[in-house]
Amino acid sequence: QVQLVESGGGLVQAGGSLRLSCTASGASGSAFRFSAVGWYRQSPGKQRDLVAFISSGGITNYVDSVKGRFTISRDDPKNTVWLQMNSLKPEDTAVYYCNRGYFRGGDYASGSSWGQGTQVTVSS
Repeated sequence: QVQLVESGGGLVQAGGSLRLSCTASGASGSAFRFSAVGWYRQSPGKQRDLVAFISSGGITNYVDSVKGRFTISRDDPKNTVWLQMNSLKPEDTAVYYCNRGYFRGGDYASGSSWGQGTQVTVSS
């Protein structure tokens, strides 16, 4: 079982930046580098939505609302995936979660491993 820990959230003004990290540990932590990883976000009363993902080979994709502002990357020796968030908007406010999943047919499928989430709040 792999444990995922997110960090890097906080309070920032609109237009600011944050960098979130997702680090894997545990018995299956070393297998993280062979996994696709997705970043999701969830606002109160809303469903958890995929924001960006990166395959084990470095293929990335983003939801339209964050394209050009967010960048997902990975550092496999450190078992870490980053989400750089620039030009933040109040509508980016949410709890952000990382997930270890699968890259299939050019798309991302979520797996059962989730982190505890990190709160991102963007003030106007």
